[in-house]
Amino acid sequence: MPTRWETFPVELKGGLVSNVSRLQQGLKEPGSARLLENFEPSVKGGYRRINGYTKFDSNPIPFYGQVLVQGGSQTGTTLDIANVHSVMADGDTFSIEGVSGVYSIVSSSYNNATKNATLTITPALATSPADKAEVTFITGTSRVEGVYYSSGTNCCFALRGESIWRSTGSGWTLVNVPDYGDTTVNGGSNTGTELAIKDLDSVDYLPQAGDVFQIAGVAKVYTVLSIVSSTGSSATLEISPALATSPANNAVVTFISSSHSGGTKARFTEINFDGTFKVVMVDNQNNPVLMTDTTYKTIVGFSDITGASLVEEFKNHLFFAKGDLVAYSAPFSPEDFDPANGAGSYRLLSTCNGLITFREQLINLSESDIKRLNGSSSADFTLTSITKDVGCVNKDTVQEIGGDILFLGPDGIRFLGATERIGDFNLSLASRKIQPEFDRFITSSADYCSLVIRSKGQYRIFQYVPTRTITNSEGFLATQFLDQNAQSLDWATTKGIKAYRCSSTYLDDQEFVLFVNETDYVYRMESGSTFDGEPILSYLYTPFAAINDPLFRKTAYRVETYIDPEGSVNGTLTLKYDFNKPGKIQPNALTITGGGAFSLYGTAVYGTSSYGGSPDTNIRNQAVGSFFTVSMQYEFEGGDPFTLDTVLLDYSTEDKK
Repeated sequence: MPTRWETFPVELKGGLVSNVSRLQQGLKEPGSARLLENFEPSVKGGYRRINGYTKFDSNPIPFYGQVLVQGGSQTGTTLDIANVHSVMADGDTFSIEGVSGVYSIVSSSYNNATKNATLTITPALATSPADKAEVTFITGTSRVEGVYYSSGTNCCFALRGESIWRSTGSGWTLVNVPDYGDTTVNGGSNTGTELAIKDLDSVDYLPQAGDVFQIAGVAKVYTVLSIVSSTGSSATLEISPALATSPANNAVVTFISSSHSGGTKARFTEINFDGTFKVVMVDNQNNPVLMTDTTYKTIVGFSDITGASLVEEFKNHLFFAKGDLVAYSAPFSPEDFDPANGAGSYRLLSTCNGLITFREQLINLSESDIKRLNGSSSADFTLTSITKDVGCVNKDTVQEIGGDILFLGPDGIRFLGATERIGDFNLSLASRKIQPEFDRFITSSADYCSLVIRSKGQYRIFQYVPTRTITNSEGFLATQFLDQNAQSLDWATTKGIKAYRCSSTYLDDQEFVLFVNETDYVYRMESGSTFDGEPILSYLYTPFAAINDPLFRKTAYRVETYIDPEGSVNGTLTLKYDFNKPGKIQPNALTITGGGAFSLYGTAVYGTSSYGGSPDTNIRNQAVGSFFTVSMQYEFEGGDPFTLDTVLLDYSTEDKK
């Protein structure tokens, strides 16, 4: 009697699952995964190999700002430099404008107040550099502390070396250059460490400690230590070093940088209160900043927001969080914090770890509770509690996706979603499916960042461990299939994306998904098919499926894998039997080859791409061996993205165990 074949269809869906037993997962969710790495559950069905990342700008972000030689006639192995906003490291290398050779720091002495440093270098200077000659660092150690793509100004902002930089993708421009007007020297008898200046634009916006400037006709670069006095459009500055010579009356004073010393984990938002898009940045240490693609200004005069860690726009006010204090500006006035004009503040039960606008409310997530602010102005703002039982433990994990909010709570990723009842909320654990994996993830490191990929309905969270290599850096991604349903999130893991700070922005039909780490570049996710030239390793291991009854032995004959390729697909399929228990003979790996040379509509280039190709979308492999439970293990190295859609396993049922 001929053997009767049967077909076991496996629709690949459900994502990574690790909170149920192996047998239950195989019986109830055979299309889910026990390992799903560098694949994403797709809203179109199946599991898609994730896109890669490339450099947003092929130029590295400068390490330490625009460093200048401090004074001429320097020789030997000692070099004084100015306009330095952070400590340099021994071994850093640099070149000097007009001087041949590359130099290395043996040791350094840095003065944060004066923004000057004295370097011991090797080799000795080939020639004496000119005063104010530019010093260009070739290697350095400063970390990028923030990145943001502005849809309003169409450029990327980054904080590095305690300086702010801007790029459209073809080189970096220093942003933190203060503009106080057409400032000039007041009088012709200034000497020593005080300088009188005039022609300031505003009596409310004066030079600040840490600002660096130069004077026409006077050697060296100078740093503001304090304001001695000010009257109208004039001020007297305490400066360092002492004036090299007495400047002429009306000599032009040019400010070249402002200080952002000590700034870490910069966070951004974007506003348009007056018809001009402005990017707002806070950095946990300094005054907040307002920037456009051509201007820069710090918000001064209100100490409650100096050192703010979070910023958010709500109802045409700017809200800043600093510790447990939340302060907000007057409406349409980001620099006005006068209560008489509609500004105000309030306190939370503990440190604020999240501010996010959500359905005409401002959600305030503290370490211990969650509140919402309703109203439209200080006249009717009302702060009420959502929950006192759950809080947010990390500032950089709060995101809105599909009309719901995700954030990292003490027990995993939490879901905050509105319900059909007005004013009511659904607060549940979104990472329940992968809780054992996530418990390991959230206890390994205190540094996280997150973003959303709006075009895919996807939330991504990355763990940053400084000592871990890029190849071994981990993260999670979740695709949302239904709004207002925490259990509709299907999860997977990422490996090979090391992100310290990240952000995502939509501009027209493009999504800019950016991240940085300790390397010198800003990277763009969802770009290319490699991790900046490195092949992407991806894995799908299905659960051990019992196929109807785990007590009956089956014989495998054939596996047919259905794919949706975007290019050539090459990998392996290994059938693992009976929970891979010791002593069980396992079959050899099978070759997976499909896809081919063809073009996708919307991405093809006329004259370059191939037309008329017919991709292989189903791959058939002969199988051998008998089993009670079976898992299909797919492994791929590199290549173009593709989707694993469905698997058909042909088998016959044999005797009972």
